[in-house]
Amino acid sequence: MRKQGHRSRAVVAVLTAALVGLAGCDAVGGDSAAPTRKPKPSPKPTPAWDRSPASIAAVGDSITRGFDACGILKDCPDVSWATGSSTQVDSLAVRLLGRAKAAERSWNYAVSGARMADLPTQMAQAASRTPALVTVMVGANDACRDSTAAMTSVSDFRAGFEDALGVLRKQAPKAQVYVASVPNLKRLWSEGRGNPLGKQVWKLGVCPSMLADADALDAAATERRDTVQERVESYNTVLRQVCARDERCRYDGGAVYDYRFGTDQVSHWDWFHPSVNGQARLAEIAYRKVRSVS
Repeated sequence: MRKQGHRSRAVVAVLTAALVGLAGCDAVGGDSAAPTRKPKPSPKPTPAWDRSPASIAAVGDSITRGFDACGILKDCPDVSWATGSSTQVDSLAVRLLGRAKAAERSWNYAVSGARMADLPTQMAQAASRTPALVTVMVGANDACRDSTAAMTSVSDFRAGFEDALGVLRKQAPKAQVYVASVPNLKRLWSEGRGNPLGKQVWKLGVCPSMLADADALDAAATERRDTVQERVESYNTVLRQVCARDERCRYDGGAVYDYRFGTDQVSHWDWFHPSVNGQARLAEIAYRKVRSVS
């Protein structure tokens, strides 16, 4: 009886050890049928901004066409801040690519008089070149209308910009976009209203929503100018917000809007569009923003 009890206790000890061993295998995975957790995929890295793009296409309005910068009532693309070849301006393209390559690898699809509604068509033309960088400057003509009621609505402005970026992404998904803010039109009025010749030119219909009756300071004129100014600021908010949703888009942070254009920086033919000097200042701003680390 004593030997049998000893044998029984030995069997129990062996079984217990086996069970503990099996439990240990389950605890570390072993041959257990318990499902294993799949590692979470690493987040997709945001593409780095290329500070030295190899080609440039420009879209926008008369400012990018150099209108009234070197001749009356005509485009002067040679002095365009974005793609011009003039040594007086040193355009963004020249600064980034060098003068020889800029002549071959930069294209200007801006159109004088263009508004945001025209941008998708221009963007399609630009995208056909598969540029590394597209510059955008548009919005002044959306605010410069015969009356404040005729200005482009903020919702239509937003829809037009979204459509334009959508066109680009379908045809040139890796293209970077530099977006310049809409200039401060009220500051242009403030700077130019003291010039008798400028005021006479404005009467011919230059941005009437802001510049008409330049000497009028009554409540109605003040309200009109403030309405235009608020619309410009809303446009810039749209540009910033829409651009922020595109990982390859960079807004200038309001740099063009904040720049204090003086009489040397505006055309002496219409006292509104940038002069050659003004185009050079726009090129400087763009180059600084495109080349900045963030």
